[in-house]
Amino acid sequence: MMKLFLSMLSGMVIVLFSLNLAVAAPSNEQDSSRHLYDRVMEEYKHRDYAAALAGFRFFLELHGQSSLAANAQYWVGECQYRLGRYKEALKSFYQVVSYYPLSPKLAASTLKIGQTYTRLKDHEKARMMFERVVDQYPESAEAESAKKALEAMAVRDEEPSAQLTGNSLSE
Repeated sequence: MMKLFLSMLSGMVIVLFSLNLAVAAPSNEQDSSRHLYDRVMEEYKHRDYAAALAGFRFFLELHGQSSLAANAQYWVGECQYRLGRYKEALKSFYQVVSYYPLSPKLAASTLKIGQTYTRLKDHEKARMMFERVVDQYPESAEAESAKKALEAMAVRDEEPSAQLTGNSLSE
């Protein structure tokens, strides 16, 4: 009887120990993912975009399922944008929009898609993305930036027509 009791007690200790590890592991993983993410953000803040790009890609390899994955993907795009790699940046920002539909980076990613299209001289797609930001995220800071971009596009679009009619803006 005592042997059975000790066996059951031993089994319960193993189960409790296993549960403790299962609960502790995500916390440790979250801590390590946050630490790595913060370290890579420091590279970005110091304008070392190549190092930050490598760091965010590494982060995504290690922690692609973490709560910070969408943010890391956004920053991959931002680094590419800052490095002048606009086509790569476009893909990265689209990945945020496509794969992380609940991300707080959706408005920022959509705005950056518009800005990237502007850099690529695809003004029609840029306009569509800026309009999407204004429509889908009207109360956001990104919507204000998108409105300014749309206004600048409207001014740019009016200039050639003024030249064609012989009217100038200085008259």
